[in-house]
Amino acid sequence: MLDHRLSSEYEDLRRTVAAFAQDVVAPKIGAYYEERRFPIEIVAEMGRMGLFGLPFPEEYGGMGGDYFALCIALEELARVDSSVAITLEAAVSLGARPIHRFGTEEQKREWLPRMCSGELLGAFGLTEPEAGSDAGGTRTTAVRDGDEWVINGSKCFITNSGTDITGLVTVTAVTGRKPDGRPLISSIIVPSGTPGFTVAAPYSKVGWNASDTHELHFDDVRVPLANLVGEEGRGYAQFLRILDEGRIAIAALGTGLAQGCVDESLAYARTRQAFGRPIGTNQVIQFKIADMETRTHMSRLAWRDAASRLLHGEPFKKEAAIAKLYSSEAAVDNAREATQIHGGYGFMNESAVGRFWRDCKILEIGEGTSEVQRMLIARELGMTGRDEAR
Repeated sequence: MLDHRLSSEYEDLRRTVAAFAQDVVAPKIGAYYEERRFPIEIVAEMGRMGLFGLPFPEEYGGMGGDYFALCIALEELARVDSSVAITLEAAVSLGARPIHRFGTEEQKREWLPRMCSGELLGAFGLTEPEAGSDAGGTRTTAVRDGDEWVINGSKCFITNSGTDITGLVTVTAVTGRKPDGRPLISSIIVPSGTPGFTVAAPYSKVGWNASDTHELHFDDVRVPLANLVGEEGRGYAQFLRILDEGRIAIAALGTGLAQGCVDESLAYARTRQAFGRPIGTNQVIQFKIADMETRTHMSRLAWRDAASRLLHGEPFKKEAAIAKLYSSEAAVDNAREATQIHGGYGFMNESAVGRFWRDCKILEIGEGTSEVQRMLIARELGMTGRDEAR
């Protein structure tokens, strides 16, 4: 029989991260968020706890855990704040994971120990103004010149790319053409500080204001040919595998935000008085919170199912898309209802619910929009679009 209860080891981890989120993150994150500052002190503490090394082997400085453990940590962090959670998610799933999965032994030993300790953050440069889900729109190029790659182009919306501890960005670039003219896309490590590699000013964002996001520019950037990650021409295919896993992590993050909305709404409904009694005694409020809890529960079951399939080596692409789609929409629905329950207080920036409302929408966009998730689910069901059918 299936058992969705956590083992004692996972439960211990959950409790540890939950306590950290409540005791360390919650009292401090509001100031970072409103000042749009990267919470370097909180990130450093996360590094000392070993959170950045959770799914990596001990031989590379990791904790010897797995992806399920990472997702547990992400849910508990996002229950309090999504900026901190996405910093961890991007550093592991997009920064370190590609190197661990596809990198050479030399690349792993050079970069992973510092990434696992939180001493150094990595980023992944995929998205461009005309490219993201559409790989054919990639304009960044990498041309061989002797024993070096010469990279030119730009990337946008790149998380963890401009912090004081960012050490590298793995960039997708066109390195050739297939016989039919389609681009051969490869992944290449560009260390921070490489001449010609510049990081633009941070974006002014609607949400995730305590996370780090920049546009990147590459002007005749030269790096060794040995900085190629994985096979030449397989960079986009490699990243699609990373995205499948990352969708489970984003689903866990969305579940955490949804749960945070339940937590805040329950506490407020018990203490807020209207017409001489707590608003939680009103059935309309009870039903709103009941629906919020239902969405959260289903979201948690979805990401845990997808993560379990991943750990057991089973196909999980469809389940990851389902989890990401459902949890992101659950987070948006819960944030809307939590704001409504809190009334004017929910519209204030200093409230946790205000942050949840500002942070939730990007979950329906990043690492594959809701429309892309529906497309993937339909494809896994054997349905084809008009172009594919031809």
